[in-house]
Amino acid sequence: MTKVLEAVNGIVWGLPVLIGIIGVGIYLTLRTRFAQVTLFPRALSTFCGQFLGKKQLGGRSSFRALCTALAATVGTGNIAGVAGAIALGGPGAVFWMWICAFLGMVTKFAEAVLAVRYHALDQNGERVSGPMYMIRNGLGKRWDWLGGLYCFFGVVAAFGVGNATQINTLVGGINDLISGFGVQQTTAGDLLMGVSLAVLILMILRGGAGRIGAIAEMLVPFASVMYLLLGAGVLIVRASELSNAFSLIFLGAFSPEAVTGGMLGSAFTALRTGASRGTFTNEAGMGTAAIAHGSAQVRHPVDQGLMGIVEVFLDTIVICTMTALVILTSGVGIPYGMDVGASLTTDAFSLIYGPWIRVPLVLALCCFSIATILGWGLYGARCAQYLFGDGAWKIFTIFQGAVVVLGAVLKTGTVWMLAEIVNGLMAIPNLIVLMLLSPELVRLTNEYKIMCGRNDVAGGTYENIHKCKSLRAFSYEKVPPPGC
Repeated sequence: MTKVLEAVNGIVWGLPVLIGIIGVGIYLTLRTRFAQVTLFPRALSTFCGQFLGKKQLGGRSSFRALCTALAATVGTGNIAGVAGAIALGGPGAVFWMWICAFLGMVTKFAEAVLAVRYHALDQNGERVSGPMYMIRNGLGKRWDWLGGLYCFFGVVAAFGVGNATQINTLVGGINDLISGFGVQQTTAGDLLMGVSLAVLILMILRGGAGRIGAIAEMLVPFASVMYLLLGAGVLIVRASELSNAFSLIFLGAFSPEAVTGGMLGSAFTALRTGASRGTFTNEAGMGTAAIAHGSAQVRHPVDQGLMGIVEVFLDTIVICTMTALVILTSGVGIPYGMDVGASLTTDAFSLIYGPWIRVPLVLALCCFSIATILGWGLYGARCAQYLFGDGAWKIFTIFQGAVVVLGAVLKTGTVWMLAEIVNGLMAIPNLIVLMLLSPELVRLTNEYKIMCGRNDVAGGTYENIHKCKSLRAFSYEKVPPPGC
């Protein structure tokens, strides 16, 4: 079974998909004139304002959508995924994670912009969006089959990427912690943890998108800040090793054998591992975050696109890099060629802080895991609703709870392999729709740049901008904004 999965994974994450993700990122970067660079200062300023609670049109809605998206992306991939990438692809895999993140910032920007542009309303009047609605409302119903294919992969991925891998890593982290107190791991213990977590997850998921967003808004900032502070402490203590760590990353990207002592000798392995694990953690190119971002009520679609840029930056450039530097500067032994989990990261922290650090790390891991399952629970439920109607939400949550229990007792390698396969399959329909709708993305981006210099539309929403006498060429309509 493992050999079959390895063969499928090799095909899915072979040259075609890698070229697709990187190629679309390059294409969108050029079409938007490096939006992830030119709009980054505004994106960071907007995020900081919302994080500090400054009032602005759609601010909390936009920030909650970002937190929901971050809940699904900032997860065990930032702790276990990075450790596995370094062990399987060498330190050079981190370099390719950075490259994919840079391109992923504009890809996620495009997903968020188009999600808001082509959102719909469900029977309860709630905003729903995602690649499936971008396909239906942007490309027409003749493309519905592509949206249906995406949703099928989305439901499957919600069980694997957003559930089983998270619980599997969480249970592994808890077992590592309790083993330090002389308590041995048992199947019964894993099962008990799985059942307990399943009950908790079900209670939250049954509360709908509002409850998921509210919980994400609490968990994600708390866990992220705590983890970054712990990581910063390691880097301060091991500051003298930082230059060597960066050398290992850059040298290992093109000559892994020189860094790993010949245990890993393929530059393509470093690229492939970094790209797949990078995509796993920031999900740029998969289209999933569009489901969360599309629910925001903002002045203009690009306002939410800014949050897409910030999302990838925080997830990969900040948190994943912190994990990688902690591992590479701590002096912990890296078992190259083995698909290690969160244990490598916790061992690295323990070398600096001592065994007690495992407690706050497991707490952060719990927050990340639960937040990711909730975020993906929303994604999977929305995909199920698109395929089977509004009644599919409750049925989906039951299956999601069952997979929580199953994920607690599965083997790490098998879980991660399945997760990477589904990740690659989800990307294909999404990359197609991003390419086909890129002209609308460019139009909206250029429109927004004009808006940024116009005080007369500062208080308006994107649907009504063209009502302003000076901006009649714009295409949205409703009530004129103040000042027009």
